Amino acid sequence: MKTTLIALAAALTLAAPLAQAQGSSGKLKIGLMLPSSGTYAALGTAIENGFKLYVAEHGGKLGGRELEYVSVDDESDPSKATDNVNKLVKRDKVDVLIGTVHSGVAMGMAKVAKDSGTLLIVPNAGADAVTGPMCAVNIFRSSFSNWQPGYAMGEAMAKKGIKTAVSITWKYAAGDESVKGFKEAFEKGGGKVVKELTVPFPGVEFQALLTEIAATKPGAVYTFFAGGGAVKFVKDYAAAGLKKSIPLYGAGFLTDGTLDAQGAAADGLVTALHYGDGLTVPRDASFRLAYAKTYKLQPDVYAVQGYDAAQILGIGLAAVKGDVSKKAEFAAAVQKAKIDSPRGAFSLSRSHNPVQDIYLRQVVGKENKVIGVASKALADPARGCRM
Repeated sequence: MKTTLIALAAALTLAAPLAQAQGSSGKLKIGLMLPSSGTYAALGTAIENGFKLYVAEHGGKLGGRELEYVSVDDESDPSKATDNVNKLVKRDKVDVLIGTVHSGVAMGMAKVAKDSGTLLIVPNAGADAVTGPMCAVNIFRSSFSNWQPGYAMGEAMAKKGIKTAVSITWKYAAGDESVKGFKEAFEKGGGKVVKELTVPFPGVEFQALLTEIAATKPGAVYTFFAGGGAVKFVKDYAAAGLKKSIPLYGAGFLTDGTLDAQGAAADGLVTALHYGDGLTVPRDASFRLAYAKTYKLQPDVYAVQGYDAAQILGIGLAAVKGDVSKKAEFAAAVQKAKIDSPRGAFSLSRSHNPVQDIYLRQVVGKENKVIGVASKALADPARGCRM
């Protein structure tokens, strides 16, 4: 009996490190929760392409571990977010969550990630709360907070001497927060937002509000739309004759990934974003070449954010030798890193949001040409983060 117990104890002692080794060297399961249908489908595809490009450049492995993907179409529907993310975490037992585009859906993902301790990297959704009150050691963002492009554009428009503005956006978290950031900087710079107009998401009936803008006659309009909604708004704005009399400005999503469909209606529009065409960044040149060769498409900001989500994952995994259970060590390594992005090098703040340059871009043909820097190394204020 004594011999049997000794043998059992020895077996367990050997099994423990073996299990640990398998846990940090076997396949790493990645839950991709992105839109593959609806308004934001193209954005989800670009993010996934960018993510997988970086992984492919590293031989299909990050931190020494081969990646396995489980995908869910989140349909940009916040009401389905909790069920969808719980399927990935509880049923599919993913090690890492990557998602998403819609801010409302991202909030559902962040809550589950925070409660379960699952590593989450947000490659687009800018919901301020993700790196504000919802901040956590295991939650990161490779994109922006909604506040950042709005605030940078507010600064730029105030410096340009514009005194009055009307804002128009979808009535949801991303639009509300983008406008809030814009208003904060614009009014701090001496301007005045005279009207804040909204449309239910994902509605595209703009005519009544365009008539209201024409009657108000502001010095400029600030807007936040993306995807199919951005296409329709830009075309309707031009068709209403407003483009010639009231300059239109926006967060860069207005013209990113949408220029082909917007055509001449977008010519000359000025937007603010953390990426653009014509950047003199060596990493951007190599990234664009590799992306075009792999996907037969030109990359946009969404592809960059997917690529950098994989970079963040790779940096953290390398530091913990593939063991995602070491969350504090993972976070410490990522926070110390200078991330060599196609957008230009950036770091992550204490709340795990990018500290990055926000560029001014102008539409020239089919490009968002960088014409300056709206705000240098802009850090989100991370209001409410208690990490």
